[in-house]
Amino acid sequence: MWSDILVVENGTPRLHPAIHPMPDLLSLSPERVLERFRDSQRQDFDLVLRDMERPEGGLGATFAALREAAGPDGAFASLPLFKDGGLRALFEDVHDHVMGHPVWRHPFFLRVFEGRVTGPQLAAFSRHYFNQIKNTRQCVALALGRFNGLMGLPFGVVNERLSELTQIALAQLIADEYGVGAHGLDDYPPLDRLLAARTHIVIYRQLFDGLGIPFAEQDVPMLPEVADNVLTQRLVAGHPAFTPLEGLASVGLGMEWGVPEFFSLLLGGIIRWGWRNDAPLTASHLEVLSAHVRYDVLHAVSVMVVTALHMRDADDLAAVKNACNALMASRHGMMTGLYAHVFGEPCASLADIGLHDRWRLTDRRIAETLAQARRATAPGTVADPHYADRATLPFVFR
Repeated sequence: MWSDILVVENGTPRLHPAIHPMPDLLSLSPERVLERFRDSQRQDFDLVLRDMERPEGGLGATFAALREAAGPDGAFASLPLFKDGGLRALFEDVHDHVMGHPVWRHPFFLRVFEGRVTGPQLAAFSRHYFNQIKNTRQCVALALGRFNGLMGLPFGVVNERLSELTQIALAQLIADEYGVGAHGLDDYPPLDRLLAARTHIVIYRQLFDGLGIPFAEQDVPMLPEVADNVLTQRLVAGHPAFTPLEGLASVGLGMEWGVPEFFSLLLGGIIRWGWRNDAPLTASHLEVLSAHVRYDVLHAVSVMVVTALHMRDADDLAAVKNACNALMASRHGMMTGLYAHVFGEPCASLADIGLHDRWRLTDRRIAETLAQARRATAPGTVADPHYADRATLPFVFR
């Protein structure tokens, strides 16, 4: 049963390659896991940069055709990504900003990775985190819908093409999340197979099977902190108070880059618990965690590239970072709420850990829109009956 998850070599457990790209995951420190993902994401981006440098075919040819169509003197040709080393510098700046945030070292992830968790605690976590999983993918759809023929872009004749390329990148994320995809009439699925698609929700329910949680107990009202995170993601992605660029950054850079790291910590912790307690876990039960480790890296890189097509200056860069800060703050708040609920112990909030100014929000738009969104939630969807009047915020402002 465990042979498709790990093998023990000289007393040391090593993960099966299909479970995780780091076979020695259980022997690593959390900081080393984070650093390895930072390095691997840089390597993935290097492949994109080399593709852009190819004179024929590939991404470079696509961008070259756009530049030729836009002309040498317009706003498109002046984008920072077209300067020597521009895209690399942009990636390294934003990547460092996102991956340096303390949310990826949240005490919840560290505690689970160390194996200091019980079966009932894992069950409680999985039920409440499910509410996050169920709603995140819709934010990508919200962001995609903002790129259309009625929006204002400053790039002249290539406006429509840039909008379409952005939509394509986001559509691939949605297709991956929903487990669907067809490229012609011959492979379009019949309705019964379409509705039976292996979405991330379906795959997540396999984890419930491994933890012994029956279907009737899998869907629960949201914790207030989970609801805040769901709403924050939806607001930055789709609310008119935020720009399409901020929405694009929120569903790509702010939402995807850190996921492989903390999903690895969760995966490692669940495997430790299962191995020690002889739990009947299989690779299928853990698929939602192992799959995200691979897919979300690809998602983050693709959205980084199309985001760069919309970033004109330092103000746009600051807006992207601010949007990422909102997403990461709300995720930190969600994990703090989950820590208190799952472990029955208090956990320091983002405001209590001396957050650096670089990760503090520069305006209060999200505070105002979140307060409105809380009041619009349907009764019974959040575990706190007074959620609409909730005063606390997960954000830290300058």
